[in-house]
Amino acid sequence: MSLETIWLLLLGLLLVGYFVLGGYDYGVQMLQRGLAHGESERRLALNSFGPFFLGNEVWLVATAGVLMGAFPKLEGALFTGMYAPIAVIVGAVVLGTVSVQLRSRHGSRAARAVWDTLALVGGLVAAAGWGIVLGLLLHGLPMTARGTFAVGAAELLDPFVLLCAATTLTLFAGHGAAFIAMRTRDALRERATRTGRSLLAAAAVLAVATAVLGAAGGVSARGWAAALPAAALVVALGVAALALTRRAPRLAFAASCCAAGLPVLIVGFGLYPNLLSSARDGGPSLPIAHAVADTATLQLLLPVAVLMIPLLTAFQMVSWWAFRVRAGSRPPTYL
Repeated sequence: MSLETIWLLLLGLLLVGYFVLGGYDYGVQMLQRGLAHGESERRLALNSFGPFFLGNEVWLVATAGVLMGAFPKLEGALFTGMYAPIAVIVGAVVLGTVSVQLRSRHGSRAARAVWDTLALVGGLVAAAGWGIVLGLLLHGLPMTARGTFAVGAAELLDPFVLLCAATTLTLFAGHGAAFIAMRTRDALRERATRTGRSLLAAAAVLAVATAVLGAAGGVSARGWAAALPAAALVVALGVAALALTRRAPRLAFAASCCAAGLPVLIVGFGLYPNLLSSARDGGPSLPIAHAVADTATLQLLLPVAVLMIPLLTAFQMVSWWAFRVRAGSRPPTYL
């Protein structure tokens, strides 16, 4: 296996980890205000992910580090051409993180309501924003012969891109509902179960609609291999919805985890052997070989990645084991 392939797999692994773990963060942020009735239930919903909250964002930081170190041309093109959507996503992530941590520091009901609304906005914008980025990558970008591009209103408002945003928004919301159902109890758990079932079923419908629209518009012509993870996404969403119907929240969350990570594979399979492709047929693209750093750099960074990624994974597993008890079984001291 070549160094290019190893680093591409590492990048994909980190992105999948971020979508799975960060995805339910955004889902809980979107749902806690509507699902929870009263302050005690709202604290219960937030404390369901309290012990893992900041640790989940580490995967995004690690992804950015791999992009800058191993794929500098891809990082430069993405952060320049998609500056506006990426800046909005980062701002939403920061807004949600701050809001979730500060809302319980205030005794005023009005102040908490403001922070709850800001947390909802942060989760919603981040979830939809990543859908826009994935949709743009699949649809193709207005690339020049020099490998540069600038995303404008026409690209952002493309129906396929907007449908991708609706799909990830609904997917992450359903993922968060499955997480709340697994981590809480009583009335909140029941409401999360009913809401999650509807959201996951809706996400499956939206995923099918996105695939149909993409095929009709020629989006899938650049990568029919993406059809396999796309079909797996619909199946995973269906399994998650069915599991919630049968009151099996752990199975539902496992299936929604698979669903949350599959969009990364859809984009990877759809673009391969490129990392960026042009919206014009036969237009310029950015192949993996041109996006990756030189061999000496990859060899220098590889021991760091080999050490850090297992440590990151182990830390996440230890956190989940240490805080495996459902929220509400102990005083809500996290958030």
